[in-house]
Amino acid sequence: MWHNARLLNLIASTLYAVVALMALAAGLLWLAQRPVFAITHVEIGPIDGGGLRHVNAPSVRASALGKLTGNFFTLDLNAARQAFESVPWVRRASVRREWPNGLAVEVEEHEALGTWGSPDSGRLINTYGEIFVANTAEAEEDAQLLALDGPPDSEGDVIEKLEVMRQWFKPLKAEPLAVALSGRYAWRARLSNGMELELGREQNDEDRTAMDQRVRRFVAAWPQVTQQWGSQIEYADLRYPNGFAIRAANARFLTEAQIAAAVRAEKAEKAAKAKAANAPRAAATATVSGTSNNNPTRLKSKNAEKTR
Repeated sequence: MWHNARLLNLIASTLYAVVALMALAAGLLWLAQRPVFAITHVEIGPIDGGGLRHVNAPSVRASALGKLTGNFFTLDLNAARQAFESVPWVRRASVRREWPNGLAVEVEEHEALGTWGSPDSGRLINTYGEIFVANTAEAEEDAQLLALDGPPDSEGDVIEKLEVMRQWFKPLKAEPLAVALSGRYAWRARLSNGMELELGREQNDEDRTAMDQRVRRFVAAWPQVTQQWGSQIEYADLRYPNGFAIRAANARFLTEAQIAAAVRAEKAEKAAKAKAANAPRAAATATVSGTSNNNPTRLKSKNAEKTR
């Protein structure tokens, strides 16, 4: 091999090429680490070309830039996208590099539909049925927030039922302002006319069909209900298979203690009336008894006079 000049020249050329490539890579690595390529500029814009209400460039930079690692060449774009999507009000983000030290970020904002769970939790739900955390006061500036709640992973079911309820109660000229699904899959709602509704459980298609029928029966009977009880219906229980129960605003219900006190008062009144009714009878009985006792004496006197 050592006497083969051709082979030796090939090996030497290969070594030279490897050394050159290593030197080039080292140079590129050194160049890539220069401060000039550090990410210092971030351009923020909406994905759909519209405006942004709750997201602005300063807040995004303050929240996301500290989570970015690397420079123009070494930055992980997927990790950068996740960092921008962690900013409040950002639902989705798209990130691309801009030579030599910038990023172009397009974001889609959450469109808040309502609160989820406790109103004080800061959890909101958007129109896609996704939960996010943001300032509730900011969301209320856009529109009235609905009050939505349900077990974990039921967000999609609640949004779907909300749309169904909007169609159900349209003939009543009322919209659902609150929709809640309990852990036992029972539905409750509050309408814009102030009425609270108990709708019952829904675990399968049969339950869903039965609930739909009960609601439609109630809506069909609404004119008769308001004619008899007025339009201020506070509560309606639609869980009955053959009817429903309502509570009108002008109806008042007693507590158990009030009922017990009313029963005692009624008994006392009846006892007083009975005592008052029995008093004349006792006097009459005493009068009759006295006459009877005196009559023989009088009769003896009369007999004595006749004898004379």
